[in-house]
Amino acid sequence: MQIFIWHRVLQDPDPMIPGEMHAAMFAQILKWLRRWFNVLPLEAAVAQLAAGTLPARAAAITFDDGYADNLTVAAPLLRSAGLPATFFVASGYLDGGRMWNDGLIEAVRRSPLDVLDTTQWGRFELNGPAQRGSVALQLIDKIKYLEPAAREAAVAEVARAAGSTLPTDLMMTSRQVAELHRQGFTIGAHTVSHPILARISLSAAADEIANGRAALEQITGAPVTLFAYPNGKPGRDYLAEHVALVRKQGFAAAVSTAWGASGPGADVFQLRRFSPWDTTRLRYGLRLARNLLRPEGEPLV
Repeated sequence: MQIFIWHRVLQDPDPMIPGEMHAAMFAQILKWLRRWFNVLPLEAAVAQLAAGTLPARAAAITFDDGYADNLTVAAPLLRSAGLPATFFVASGYLDGGRMWNDGLIEAVRRSPLDVLDTTQWGRFELNGPAQRGSVALQLIDKIKYLEPAAREAAVAEVARAAGSTLPTDLMMTSRQVAELHRQGFTIGAHTVSHPILARISLSAAADEIANGRAALEQITGAPVTLFAYPNGKPGRDYLAEHVALVRKQGFAAAVSTAWGASGPGADVFQLRRFSPWDTTRLRYGLRLARNLLRPEGEPLV
C-alpha cells in the first residue's frame, strides 16, 4: 500500500518556496493517482491490510498539520476527483495559531529589511524571493530541534528582528475542521503543539497525543482513530516507547514519514509514507515505482 503525504496546497505557485504544492499541480497528480491506484480511505485500507483483503495497487492520501488551504484548495480538488483523504491536525494551532516553521517563513517573507540581523541565529541578506526562501530554510534547520517553548521564543525573536507582523489565518479554524469532517474526509490526530516526541518527556508526549485527539473529537463529534507522528522520522523524531503509547491509547493505526510502502506484516503503528516531488508524469511515476519497490524491512523502531 502506498500512502501519500502532503502538507499544503497553495492556490498559486509561491516564488519564495517554488517546491510547495499548488492547485494546478495537485489536480494533475490526482488524475494520475486515479489512473494508477485504488485510492481508499486510510482507515479502510488499514483494516483490509490487517485482514489480508487489500486490493492490488492500494493507496491512501494524507495531509499533515491542519492548514486552512486543506479545506479551501485541496478538499474541492479531492471531491472533484472523487478521492478520499485523511487530514492529520495539530489541534493547538487551530483558530489563529501558526506552525513555528511558517512563523519563520512569514517573518522572512514580510520583512521590509534588506538585511536580517538576529541576535542568536545569524545575519542574512534578503534579496528577492529565492534568497528569502533560502534564509527561511536555514533558520528552520537551526531551530527545528529546540524544545517547543524555546522554539516559539526563537520564532518571536526572528519576527522582531525582521520587523514582521505574522499572519493568523494559515491554519484551519475549529469550524473548518468540522466542515472537512462533514464533507466526508477523515480527521486524524497529530498532537497538540507538534513537538518532536523524542525530545520531550514520555508523560508530556502522552498528554500531547491524548489531548490533541480529545480536542479533535470534541470538534468533529466523532472518534479519532488515526495518528501521525510529528516530523515522523523513526528513531529520531519518535521512538519505540511512543509507538507503545499510541497503541495503548487505542488508536487503530499511525503513520510515519519513513519512505516506502506497507505490505502484509507491516506494523500498522508505523506505516510508511512517500510523495514524489517531480512535476512530469514520467518522472513522477518512475520515482513512485522505485518507492514501491523499496523493501518493507523490519519494524522501524
